[in-house]
Amino acid sequence: MSAVTKPLDGVRVLDIATYIAAPYCATIMAEFGAEVIKVEMPGVGDPCRRLGTVSETGDTLVWLSEARNKKSVTLNLKDPAGQKMLKDLIRKADVLCENFRPGTLEKWNLGWDVIHALNPKLVMLRVSGYGQTGPYANKPGFGRIGNAFGGISFLAGDPDRPPATPGSATLADYMAGLYGALGVVMAMRSAEASGIGQQVDIGLY
Repeated sequence: MSAVTKPLDGVRVLDIATYIAAPYCATIMAEFGAEVIKVEMPGVGDPCRRLGTVSETGDTLVWLSEARNKKSVTLNLKDPAGQKMLKDLIRKADVLCENFRPGTLEKWNLGWDVIHALNPKLVMLRVSGYGQTGPYANKPGFGRIGNAFGGISFLAGDPDRPPATPGSATLADYMAGLYGALGVVMAMRSAEASGIGQQVDIGLY
C-alpha cells in the first residue's frame, strides 16, 4: 500500500512568528504536508505556550492546538549568532512566516532585501496590524484593536450598551492566517514559474 501524498509534501516553512495570525498560516500548510520549523526565543518560547489551560505536558491546550505538526527550535534573532543560523535555514526553505512590527526584522539585518538575496525563490509572509507601509504601519496591533478599528465591534452587542467583542478577540488573527496561506500558495505557484519569490503583505485591519 503506497503512502498518501499531501499537496505540500516537500515544502519547508520557517515560522518565526508568535501568537496566532502568521503562525496559523504555517499550521494550515503543515496540515497539508509542509515541514514547518517553529523558531522560538530561548528561555521564553512562544507566548501561546502559556495562554489558557495548562495540559499534563506542561504546555497549554492552546499551544498544543496552534503548534500541531510543527518542529520547534530556539534561536535568539536579536543576536548575530542566532541571525546567522536563521540565514542558514532560509537558504533551504520555501516560505518564511513573520508577524513582527514593521521594521523589526530590518533592524536585525533580516529584512526582505537580505532574505531575498539569500534565497531568491523564497516566499515571505508578513503579517502586521496595518501592513508594511502607510501612515499606521509602525503602530502595534492585536485582535481586539483590529475588531474595533475595522468596525466589527460597533456592530456587535446591544444598542443601549458599549461595543462588545464579536465572538472572539482572535477573529482577525485567524482570518489573516487563512488569507495569508492562500496568498503564500499563490506566490509559491508564481515562484515555480519565474524562480522569483515575493512578499505577501497581510494587515490585520
